[in-house]
Amino acid sequence: MGGSVSCCFSPGESPKLHRRRVDLDECPITTTEDVSEDTGTYLQHISDRELPDELAQEANPSDHPRASTLFLNKSQTDVREKRKSNYMNHMSPGLLTKKYSSCSTIFIDDSTVSQPNLKSTIRCVALAIYYHIKNRDSNRSLDIFDEKKHPLSREKVPDDYSVVDPEHKLIYRFIRTLFSSAQLTAECAIVTLVYLERLLTYAEIDICPSNWKRIVLGAILLASKVWDDQAVWNVDYCQILKDITVEDMNEMERHFLELLQFNINVPASVYAKYYFDLRSLADDNNLSFPLEPLSNKRAQKLEAISRLCEDKYKDLSKSAMRRSMSADNMIGIKNSQAVLS
Repeated sequence: MGGSVSCCFSPGESPKLHRRRVDLDECPITTTEDVSEDTGTYLQHISDRELPDELAQEANPSDHPRASTLFLNKSQTDVREKRKSNYMNHMSPGLLTKKYSSCSTIFIDDSTVSQPNLKSTIRCVALAIYYHIKNRDSNRSLDIFDEKKHPLSREKVPDDYSVVDPEHKLIYRFIRTLFSSAQLTAECAIVTLVYLERLLTYAEIDICPSNWKRIVLGAILLASKVWDDQAVWNVDYCQILKDITVEDMNEMERHFLELLQFNINVPASVYAKYYFDLRSLADDNNLSFPLEPLSNKRAQKLEAISRLCEDKYKDLSKSAMRRSMSADNMIGIKNSQAVLS
C-alpha cells in the first residue's frame, strides 16, 4: 500500500524475530528426524506453521483480522451506559436528525472501504483515541512521548497536563489540522489508528493526557510515509508545528519504529476490520456519515458497476463449469479404458 519505509536494523538479534519464535513454540514443527529415509528431506509448508485459531483470537488486533479492535472494546462501557440512560428516560437520540429512505427517496452515504469520507473518518478516529484515553487501564508512558519533556510548542505546558483528559473536539481539531495541512487521505487516518493500537500493544504503554499528541503525531507521520505515494517529509511537519525541530521528529520516528519492531505491514483484512469497526463506533455514538439522496446519475453508475460485476461472476462460473466438465470427461475416459482392459 503506497510507498515503503526502509529502516536500518541493529547487528543484534531482531526483537520481531524473537517474538515470532516464541509464538511458534505453540505450533510444533516436524524435523527430518521424524521422516523416513526413503522420503528425503521434509520441508514444512508455511500453512502448517500458522498459529492456531485460539491463539489468533487472543493476538494483537492490528495484526490479525479476527481479533477485536481495542478502541471498540473500550467504548462499550460508555455505549451501554448511554443506552441504559436513554431507555430510563424514554429517549431515542438521533431519530429526529437521522435521515431515512422512503418510497420516493433513497439516502446513501459516499463512504466506502476503498474511499472513506475524510471528515467522518477523522471524527471517528478522534473518538476512538478519546475512548482510549478516557478508559485507559493506567498511565504507562515513555519519555520520548512525554509532552513536557518534548514540547510541541513554546507555550508553557500546564501543570495539570498529565491529569486532565482531552475532549473529543480537541483531539479532532489536532488531527484535522495535520491532515488538512499535509493533504493526507482518509485511508491514512485508518492506518494511523492501526499503528497507534499496535504501538500500545507492542510497547505495553497507555495513551494518556501527557503523551497523546506525540503518539498521534508519530502514528500519522509513519502512516503517511507508508500509505501515500508522495509522502510528507519530516521537515514539512515542522512547517505545520512551528516550534518542533527536525531532530526531534527524526528521533520520535526512530523510537516509534523500534517500538513497532519495524512491523509496518497492514493487511487488507485488518484495514477493512478497522474501517467497519469505526463505522460501528459512529453508529453507537450518533456520528452519522453524511447521507445524500440517490441521484439519477449515481444510480446509473451503480447499475453499471453491478452489471460489470455480474458479467465478471458469470464468466468465472462458466470457466469453473468448463474445468469441472473436463475433469468429469477425464474420469469417464479412464473408467472406460479400465473396463476395456
